[in-house]
Amino acid sequence: MVRDREHRLTGARIRARRAERRMTQAALAEAAGISASYLNLIEHDKRRIGGGVLGRVARALGTDPATLTEGLGPDLYAALESVAERIPSNPPPERDRIDGLATDYPGWAALIAALDTRVAALEHRITALGERMSHDPVLSEAVHDVLSTVTAIRSTAGILAEDGLDPQWQARFHRNLHEDSQRLADGAQRLAGYLNVGEAANSDAVSPQEEVEAWLSANDWSLDMSESCGLSEAGETALARHTARVTADADCLPDEALRAALKEVGLDPFRLADTLGAPVTRVIRRLAALPARAMPRPLGLVEIDGAGALLFRRQVTGFLIPRYGAACALWPVFEALLTPAHPIHRRFRQHGRDTRPLESWSAVDLTRPGGLAGPVVARAVMLVAPLEGVAGDGVPETVGASCALCPAPACPVRRESAVL
Repeated sequence: MVRDREHRLTGARIRARRAERRMTQAALAEAAGISASYLNLIEHDKRRIGGGVLGRVARALGTDPATLTEGLGPDLYAALESVAERIPSNPPPERDRIDGLATDYPGWAALIAALDTRVAALEHRITALGERMSHDPVLSEAVHDVLSTVTAIRSTAGILAEDGLDPQWQARFHRNLHEDSQRLADGAQRLAGYLNVGEAANSDAVSPQEEVEAWLSANDWSLDMSESCGLSEAGETALARHTARVTADADCLPDEALRAALKEVGLDPFRLADTLGAPVTRVIRRLAALPARAMPRPLGLVEIDGAGALLFRRQVTGFLIPRYGAACALWPVFEALLTPAHPIHRRFRQHGRDTRPLESWSAVDLTRPGGLAGPVVARAVMLVAPLEGVAGDGVPETVGASCALCPAPACPVRRESAVL
């Protein structure tokens, strides 16, 4: 389909290139050794052009044949299609004329695609900042301290503005004003420093677990300790706990057995668990602990406790996992918590810009660390992977990331308004 479209547009590209060079149709036809009438048919895509003629036309136009036959490629076409589909306008864009836009105005088409990429990056940044403003405890405390100090300074200034204030009290209030202003300056400086640190990649981790996740992501989820981790003391402790757990899972389910089963049944944790005779939760954790380069598809992982708190995250494209606050209550892993005896396989898409078909496998572990007299402890895992061979519109958008980040207009489980 793409190839047919490109062939149809070869003539339009020849016409556009000729117009750019201010070359008449007769002059180009003469240089290519064909008649002007035949070139006219080619330029209006009413005749296909042979390889020899194409080569002569390309030389006359100062370009190469591939540029005339392939244009700017399917990536630009797909980018313009995406813009037309996602961004509403009145009147709506003429989607049936995208080919003409990319052919006749390649610079403008590339600029539209580049602006869309920039808008996507800015939206992602705004979303991350909105989530951080809503749920980051360190940021909330810093902002609260600044606002409290501003309120104190305003009250002191109001008292000092009154007439007839005793000199002793006036001196005391002046001293308070000086101390509060100094505290405000220090608090604002700390707040600015904290926000600036958050701009750097992987430096905005505010918990040891986030340090571990960032380190693992940078190392392709490999636990190779040949080089210094560069983590804080608390981060190294959290990494040691994670390593011990991964090692314990690997002892029970070695790499060789897992990789052999993967070749036999494919990426399906439930079938793998049956083949290997292992718990589904262990199989999911083992798959998520393997390097990305060793897997047939990219994988993401979510691990939660019985209260729904996120304990571990492995990001995958198309599935946004919030760093702060509660996740979307419609995630399949929360459904699995309600039916711990029945693992759940679901297909879904997540609301948002980078929506794509996904599938997930969720399962729950129930343990009694304190013995039969102790409480039941639940820990659930959800493996997420891109769904191959399925059109995007074939899977409904059924989940979000969190309420603050979800644009769904009507959701039965919404707890708060969206930031955007």
